[in-house]
Amino acid sequence: MSELIRVPDIGNGEGEVIELLVKVGDAIEADQSLLTLESDKASMEIPAPRAGVVSRLLVKLGDRLKEGDPLLELQAADTQPATAASTTQTAAPAAHDDLTPAAQPVAPSEGNEILQDIHVPDIGAAGKARVIELLVKVGEQIDAEQSLLTLESDKASMEIPSPAAGVVEEILTRLDSEVASGDLILRLRRRAPAAQAETAGSAAPIHSLPANAEPTVAAEVGAIAALSAAAASSPATPPPRAGSKVHAGPAVRLLARELGVELAAVSGSGPRGRILKEDLQNYVKAMLHKAKEAPAAAASGATGIPPIPPIDFSKFGPVEEVAMSRLMQVGAANLHRSWLNVPHVTQFDSADISEVEAFRVAQKATAEKAGVKLTILPILLKACAHLLRELPDFNSSLAPSGKALIRKGYVHIGFAVDTPDGLLVPVIRDVDQKSLLQLAGEAAELAEKARSKKLSADAMQGACFTISSLGHIGGSGFTPIVNAPEVAILGVSKASMQPVWDGAAFQPRLMLPLSLSYDHRVINGAAAARFTRRLADLLGDIRTLLL
Repeated sequence: MSELIRVPDIGNGEGEVIELLVKVGDAIEADQSLLTLESDKASMEIPAPRAGVVSRLLVKLGDRLKEGDPLLELQAADTQPATAASTTQTAAPAAHDDLTPAAQPVAPSEGNEILQDIHVPDIGAAGKARVIELLVKVGEQIDAEQSLLTLESDKASMEIPSPAAGVVEEILTRLDSEVASGDLILRLRRRAPAAQAETAGSAAPIHSLPANAEPTVAAEVGAIAALSAAAASSPATPPPRAGSKVHAGPAVRLLARELGVELAAVSGSGPRGRILKEDLQNYVKAMLHKAKEAPAAAASGATGIPPIPPIDFSKFGPVEEVAMSRLMQVGAANLHRSWLNVPHVTQFDSADISEVEAFRVAQKATAEKAGVKLTILPILLKACAHLLRELPDFNSSLAPSGKALIRKGYVHIGFAVDTPDGLLVPVIRDVDQKSLLQLAGEAAELAEKARSKKLSADAMQGACFTISSLGHIGGSGFTPIVNAPEVAILGVSKASMQPVWDGAAFQPRLMLPLSLSYDHRVINGAAAARFTRRLADLLGDIRTLLL
């Protein structure tokens, strides 16, 4: 007798079939995954409600399904031939628990369940992390690898997966609390491993279990060890072929997009080749290690540039190898990518800021009363925001096709901050809609967060344009590297008093050097010259911003 299996309650509208996990003729177990659905916000595996044989598939890859839609027809499990394991007794229905010996099935009860303490796994060098999201609640039935909570440290956020399936008995942490590796976060009520369940019924050895029970037992007993080993060992599953469906959850897909990693290139260590966060992290680590150990080969492979020959510097005198921080490594990779991909040109100019400097000094008391310090940066931010509206090509990005511009209807500007660990670029949003004092306060707050390692990843995203100021250090000019996918970056050097001819005599004026680097695919030289000239005009008389 066949039974029609339908989509259960998936809680979020509809999803696309991205993976079929069974085929016609397959003998499946209760709770075995049938297919994977992916919506805009999540991916989920649809389990079989009972054991049986797939007699007909009613869906295909790419179909969009909602609750109640038919999936497949399932032939009842009790119509299948008895297995060899049941030859000594009357055949038991296949719907019995896989962990129970076929000779003496034991019904699930309190005696066959255990409480498992779930601890925070090794979260690396981050030390402690804050609980920013609880993803389960007491009494909820969860699956192995389902995310339990989200932790956020100063440098990263991560989801903590469950090592086994079960019911959440007790949650032992709370939102905004800080936890470290090894801390207890919840208790999970789950089915006891086979060795314990047997004491309530049969003492049959493991080899007398049904043929499909042994891998289930192994997976159940070794769940925690398997998760740990997955990160340390080389994945046995080959990476999916180009164009095939990749088995990964939404959190992994989001992380891959943020890191710029093609999931098809990553080997998955989860069930049926599922890509876990650990797999993605190991892949990125391997790529960074490869780039560090063989930078010449990487450069040669990517650009065709002859490699720089390695040199043993120790033969010339004492040397010391100092490891670059992770932030410096990531920054170096980003800058290298931008330099290789963007045809850079730099336009130099200077602005007479004598009057705006007098205005800034005159407003010192007003700024202090507002609790901020008014520097030249907020004025530069305001002037550049005005120009991004006036010259919209500078407030755009080149489309991936290379045949169109994506013009932005918002004005978010990043500014470079030098920290002990490397360069960070926090972003101030909607600069054109904020006052000078608001910009001064926000810039100071973001700069302090950057230096104290409290800057979130979101605070460094979405910029349309960047300002890099070295005026507090010195120099008369430099060529900043465009922060792709932005199309321009403004470099500002140290202002100095210079003699300027006014038509009758030389006058001492405070001149500010400007260096505008731009993507020549989007911005031409004339447009760049107009930008720096207009910026000089606005800084020469800040009142023109009101026109």
